[in-house]
This record gives sequence, structure tokens and C-alpha cells, in this order.
Amino acid sequence: DIDRDRMRGSWAGAMGHTQFIPTSFLAYAVDEDGDGRRDIWASIADVMGSTANYLQKNGWQRGQTWGREVVLPPNFDYAQAELDTRHSTSQWQSAGVRAVDSRGLPSFPAASIIAPAGAHGPAFMVGPNFRTILRYNNATSYALAVASLSDRIAGRAGIEGGWPRDEQPLSRTQVKTLQSRLQALGYEVGTPDGIMGPNTRAGLRAWQHDQGLVPDGFATLNLLERLRP
Repeated sequence: DIDRDRMRGSWAGAMGHTQFIPTSFLAYAVDEDGDGRRDIWASIADVMGSTANYLQKNGWQRGQTWGREVVLPPNFDYAQAELDTRHSTSQWQSAGVRAVDSRGLPSFPAASIIAPAGAHGPAFMVGPNFRTILRYNNATSYALAVASLSDRIAGRAGIEGGWPRDEQPLSRTQVKTLQSRLQALGYEVGTPDGIMGPNTRAGLRAWQHDQGLVPDGFATLNLLERLRP
């Protein structure tokens, strides 16, 4: 497919324009331009065809949107804002979730609500295609960036909700400190590892609830300071 001296990748082995790891290349790369080679380094046709093939074989639903920005009701339970919590669109509507614009909510049999910046940032209802993007790169921020960029390319509006840009993200060391303090206070978060996973968010939400705060599980420097002994 490619000469050895052109077979270049990142430090972790990801190759080509859309960063296929070797196993992904073997499984999903295609010769879209018909020259007999799968060249994800120089042939944009092969790059786009291979990436589309990856998504299609991992569950992409043609003609279906990734999701929609939503407005959450004032009493929303942020423990429900996890990717592994899934309800139908009608169930989310019954709980008071609505779209930010006149397009309304897409019809999903199993959708999740995510609020990446907690109660002070935008929220989204996401469906199967969003989860397929996560199969490509398992980071919510990555999938949301790809999804929102696709909307802009299609001529749709960008994200309407404001982000809490004055909140500085916690470093991995600071997250470990937060985890250790929650654990010491009796909030079960597991072994401190510096990663804001579902157990850490659940423990933080429980502490926020007990402190009379909005239990959105969004870690900030202010919360970390309040947790310090």
C-alpha cells in the first residue's frame, strides 16, 4: 500500500490524515480512488473513504443526526447526565428536556444527556451516531467537537449555550487530590487516578448535594479549595 519511507505516524503509531492505528488500517482502510493502493497519507479519496468505512462498520446510521443541544429543566437530576444512561426521546421530553431551537428533538430510541461543563454550560441529547464517533476516539470533547463542526459545515447554527470560560480545568494532579479528599470524607470514588470518570462524578455529586450545591459533578478549582481540610 505504501513505500516504507513514506509510512510515517505519530509517536503512538497513529498514521495518515485521520490517524488510523495499524489495526484500524488493516480492518477499515479502502482504495477509494481505484489505484490499487490504500493510501491514507496522500490520497484524500482514500482518507475520506477509509474514515467513512470505519464509522459505517461501527454503527453509523445514515441520515440520522448525532444529537441536539438542549435546555434542561431547573430540577434536572445531573446523575442522569451520563453516556451509559439512555432513554427514548419521548422519555426525556416527559422529564422536561427540550431543544434550544425550533427544530425540536430528534427521534432516538436510546439517547443520553451530557453536560460537559455541568450546570453552567450547554447540554446535549446525543444518539447512536455520537456513540459511533466515540468509537473512533473515546473522548466526549472530541466527539462533541466533530459533531458541532459537522453542523457548521452543513450551515446549521453553532452551540448556543455559553461555556464557563472563567473556570480553569483541573490538572490530573488536582483531580487526584480531589479524589483523595472525597474518599477521605467517605464519598466512594475508587482509587485516585486523576481521571474524572463516572465514579468520581458520582462522589462529587453526592458531596455537592450534602453541601447544598447544584450536584452536577463538574469539578472546579473553587470546589477543590472547599474540599481541602
